[in-house]
Amino acid sequence: MNNPKDAPEKINSLAGQPATPAMLVDIPRLVTSYYTQVPDPSVPEQRVAFGTSGHRGSALDKAFNEQHILAISQAICLYRKRQKIDGPLFLGMDTHALSVPAHASALEVMAANGVEVMIAKGDEYTPTPAVSHAILTYNHGRKTGLADGIVITPSHNPPRDGGFKYNPPNGGPAESAVTTWIEDTANALLENGLAGMQRIPFEKAMRVPTTHRYDFLNTYTADLANVLDMDAIRGATLSLGVDPLGGAGVHYWSAIAERYGLNLTVVNQAVDPTFSFMTVDWDGRIRMDPSSPYAMQRLIGLRDRFEIAFACDTDHDRHGIVTRSTGLLPPNHYLAVAIFYLFRHRPKWPTTAAVGKTLVSSRMIDHVAAKLGRKLYEVPVGFKWFADGLFDGFLGFGGEESAGASFVRMDGGVWTTDKDGIILSLLAAEITARMGRDPGEIYRELTGEFGEPAYDRVEAPATAEQKKRLAKLSPDQVKGTELAGEKIREILTRAPGNDAPVGGLKVIAESGWFAARPSGTEDIYKIYAESFRGTDHLHRIIGEARTLVSDTLAASPHQPD
Repeated sequence: MNNPKDAPEKINSLAGQPATPAMLVDIPRLVTSYYTQVPDPSVPEQRVAFGTSGHRGSALDKAFNEQHILAISQAICLYRKRQKIDGPLFLGMDTHALSVPAHASALEVMAANGVEVMIAKGDEYTPTPAVSHAILTYNHGRKTGLADGIVITPSHNPPRDGGFKYNPPNGGPAESAVTTWIEDTANALLENGLAGMQRIPFEKAMRVPTTHRYDFLNTYTADLANVLDMDAIRGATLSLGVDPLGGAGVHYWSAIAERYGLNLTVVNQAVDPTFSFMTVDWDGRIRMDPSSPYAMQRLIGLRDRFEIAFACDTDHDRHGIVTRSTGLLPPNHYLAVAIFYLFRHRPKWPTTAAVGKTLVSSRMIDHVAAKLGRKLYEVPVGFKWFADGLFDGFLGFGGEESAGASFVRMDGGVWTTDKDGIILSLLAAEITARMGRDPGEIYRELTGEFGEPAYDRVEAPATAEQKKRLAKLSPDQVKGTELAGEKIREILTRAPGNDAPVGGLKVIAESGWFAARPSGTEDIYKIYAESFRGTDHLHRIIGEARTLVSDTLAASPHQPD
C-alpha cells in the first residue's frame, strides 16, 4: 500500500458528473455470477464476514453469491432455534440488483425450515426502518413468540454489491456476539458443502402456509404522525422535494404526501439497478450516498425550487438535507440541529432521556447536549450501540456522523431501533415549519454560540492485516504529548458511554481531536478529525494522525501488537 501520508482522498475528475455508460455494471453478468460463481471458503475475501452492517460484497468477486446467502439464511434459522425465537421473520429488500435473487434464496431456506416469513405486499421494496418498525410493532406487549427480521441491502454501496443484515427481536442491528455466531456457522456450512442446509424450490416456498404478505408501506406511513408533527408540516404548506436515489422508499414518499396532504414532489421515481441517473461520488464510483455533495449534485441543483429538499440512500436508513440557506448540510451539522430542536419540542419525552452519538461525531453535539442539560452517551461506530437505549427509553435520540439516526415517538416510546432516513428527512420540514428558519440557519445560530468547527474524514486503502493492526491501536503508540500544538487531554480506546472497544483510538485536545479506525464494511481505513480553531489547525491534526497510522502500518507484521 502507498504511504498514507501520500494517499489522501483523491477527488476523481468525474466526481459530481453524470454517470457514464462505461461505469454501469453489467446486470445480466452480475446476476449470472450470483448463481454460477462458487466461493472458496479458504480464501478470506470469499468467506461470510459481518462488518458493522451485515455481510456485503459482490457476486463478481465471489463475495456475495447464492451459497453465501443459503449458508447465512440457514445459520439464522439455527440461531433462531437456539434462542427460541419463534415469531415471524420480517424479510425486506432494497433495489440493488442482487437483492431480488438473495431474497428468493433466503425465502427458500426459511420456508424449508418452517419459519413464518412476512414478505412485502405486492413485492414492494422495503426500507430498513420499515422492517425495524414492523418488528417492534409486532413485538409490542409480547413476552414470547417474538419476531425478528432480515434486510437485504448493502446500503449506499455501489450497484455491483449486495448486502444481508439481521435484526433480532429488539429491532436494531444485531450485536457482535450474534453476528459472530451467524458468521461462524455460515462459514462452517460453506466449508462442508452446505451439508445440513434445508431448502425448497422458490415457487413452493411462496405457497407454503408459513409465507405471508405484510403491508410494510401503509403500516409504516400510517404511524408517522406518532413520531413527527405532520400537522405542522402540512399547515406550513412548505414546498418539499425528495429524491429517493432509486432506493427502497421510492413508493413511500407519494404515499406519505397523499396521506398527510403535503406539498411534496418526488423529483425522481426511477428504479434502475445500474443507478445510471446518479452523479458519481468523490472516487468516480456510483454510490447512493445522500451525505456526499458529489452524489447529491442533482438535488443540490434544485435547492432554489424547494424550501426543503432531502434524499435517502438505497435502503432509506440514511438522510441528506438540502436547504436554501446552505445547500447540502453536512451530517454533523444536521445532527446537532435535530438534537437541539427535538429535546426542546417533545414535552412528553422523559427528562432523563439521553443524547446518543458515536465518538467520531462532532463535538458540537456535546455542546448542544450540555446546553439542553441532557446526558451524553458516546459509543463506538455502529448504530447497533443505540438499539437497546432507543428500545427502553434511555435514549431520546441516537445518531452517527455518516448521516444515520433515529429518535423516539412523541410520547417517548420506541419508534425504530435502526437508522431511519425517512423521519430525519421529514424532521427537517417540521423544524422549518415550527421555527420559521431552516436547519442551515439554525446551525449558524449554534456556531455563533459555540464556535464553528472544521471537520473532515479521510480514507485510504488498507488490507485485512493492516485493518487488524489499526483496530489494536493503543495509547502507548501515541508518542507525543501534544496534538497540533495543544496538550493531549485524553486518549480513548474504549467509548465513554458504554466502555466498548472503539476498534482504533481517539486522541483529544482542548480545541480538536482525531480518531483512527479501520472500516467495518470496506477495505479502507478512516481518519476523522475536528478543530474549533479553523481549517489550518484541522489540517495539522490530520497530518499528525496520518503519521501515527503510517507508523502503525509500516511496523513489521511480525512485531507483537
